[in-house]
Amino acid sequence: MIKLMKNLTKKDLLFVCICAAMVVLQVWLDLTMPDYTQKLTESVSSGALEMSTVLKNGGMMLLCALGSMAASIVCGFFAARVAANFAKTLRQKLFDRITDFSDAEINHFSTPSLITRTTNDVVQMQMLIAIGLQVLIKAPVLAVWAITKISATSVEWTSAVAVCVAIMIFTIVVLVLLAYPKFKQIQKLTDKLNDVTRENISGVRVVRAFNAEEYQQEKFARVNEAITRNHLFTSRTLGIMMPVMTVSMSGLTLAIYWIGAYLINRAGIMERATLIGNMAAFTQYALQVVAAFIMLVAIFIVMPRTMVSARRIQEVLSTEPVIIYPGKPVEQSAKGRIEFKNVSFAYADGDKPCIRDLTFTVEPGQTFAIIGATGSGKTTLINLIPRFYDATKGEVLINGRNVKDYPKEQLEKEVSLAPQKAILFMGDIKSNVTYGSKREVPDDDPGLKKALEIAKAEFVSELPEGIHSAVAQGGTNFSGGQKQRLSIARAVFKGAGIIIFDDTFSALDYKTDMLVRRSLNEELKDTTVMIVAQRIGTIKNADQILVLHEGKIAGLGKHEELLENCPIYKEIALSQLREEEL
Repeated sequence: MIKLMKNLTKKDLLFVCICAAMVVLQVWLDLTMPDYTQKLTESVSSGALEMSTVLKNGGMMLLCALGSMAASIVCGFFAARVAANFAKTLRQKLFDRITDFSDAEINHFSTPSLITRTTNDVVQMQMLIAIGLQVLIKAPVLAVWAITKISATSVEWTSAVAVCVAIMIFTIVVLVLLAYPKFKQIQKLTDKLNDVTRENISGVRVVRAFNAEEYQQEKFARVNEAITRNHLFTSRTLGIMMPVMTVSMSGLTLAIYWIGAYLINRAGIMERATLIGNMAAFTQYALQVVAAFIMLVAIFIVMPRTMVSARRIQEVLSTEPVIIYPGKPVEQSAKGRIEFKNVSFAYADGDKPCIRDLTFTVEPGQTFAIIGATGSGKTTLINLIPRFYDATKGEVLINGRNVKDYPKEQLEKEVSLAPQKAILFMGDIKSNVTYGSKREVPDDDPGLKKALEIAKAEFVSELPEGIHSAVAQGGTNFSGGQKQRLSIARAVFKGAGIIIFDDTFSALDYKTDMLVRRSLNEELKDTTVMIVAQRIGTIKNADQILVLHEGKIAGLGKHEELLENCPIYKEIALSQLREEEL
């Protein structure tokens, strides 16, 4: 948690100092009021009470109360500002760090967990700051100051307060130690609850199609029940604090009056007025001490869960991305050239490599296709080119330079990707096709029109609002084929020297598939195109076809060559087309 506090800005630290000053002022005013109570009580007990004394001391008590209220309001205002700014800074740093993560780090934390850490955990920290700047500073200052004043009076009264304080401290420590492990469990279960909810919402059509609503409800209910049990335990455990504080406060008040009565009975007539005044003042001081510990209870109710949240946030911020990019741009040779040299790759939690000893070259302007059975390593192979992962062995070169030598922005300019799952963002069609563009793109931009034409996205012009037609989150208001065509258009619009299509034609009908490939060949002659596909018809006209089998190269060449020399390719081909068609 201390490490996270380093994210406070200089302005925030100034506001913290103002809060601390207001708290000290508030405590001083609160502890000054009993002095005037003591004077009034002594005047009443001695029989020398005058209206001027009442007005003077009463007026000072009123001023102290109003001053304390004003200091509390100012402290609350600045505390809220600090808490909100701190939460904003944390969210931004978490988002920036997550954006820098490779797929390896994302998979390590899981998407639901990262969402929870960016939202729920940050809110816990914000609550602690907002309450802590008012209470966490005030409670110890008030307790120490009040005890210091108390210790100057009767030893008997001071002993009663000491016993009460010891009981309260013991109760707080024991209950917090019992509750802390449960709060850790609650945050993990919150991740799981988000996971189950997200899975159910994103897969709602499949759930309904297989009549699995009851199964999903049971899965949700199990996690929900586990969270509820943990919440009940922590709430009941921490709920014991307040009754203990109340009993302690009532017991301390009785003890003060009982001790006071004993001391007054033993004192002489002249000393009794002073003792009665001291007892009235001491009662207020003692109650201030108890009030300070009640404030600490409020903090300790929030603190255990916040400590867990702080640790989870720090885990993300302290995780350094595995993939590090150099700062200086590199000089390149042939544009659009890709080369794999003895490349192998294994996932961190995998038992064996997904791809092994791959060596091949894609020349500039070529159409290079990759085919193979499910799980043969096709997507893994292309993920190494834009450095979603780094090869565990060998080298991946683009334009004659190792991808590890490229700065991030330079590498991203060289490679464009249309992923296996067509992902669209909330906005409109234009913002999705021009996604990532650093310039303002006009509606009649030639590049935008060309990208939509190459992708054969004629349906866009038929929509009432054209390129400004709304796109729902995930593109749920478009069909699979339409989403893929917009994904293709986005990859083309980027204008990179290398474009990768990862099974991006799977949802297109055969005619559209053929038209899109023809457009790519005609319009992007100087661009290197890599196509991952399952259809023989999609790849048979490629300049080179790579056949993968269990992570190894089973064949490499043109369509006709592979039919003669590669049994695996021929088997795949014959499963889709008749021999005459091939």
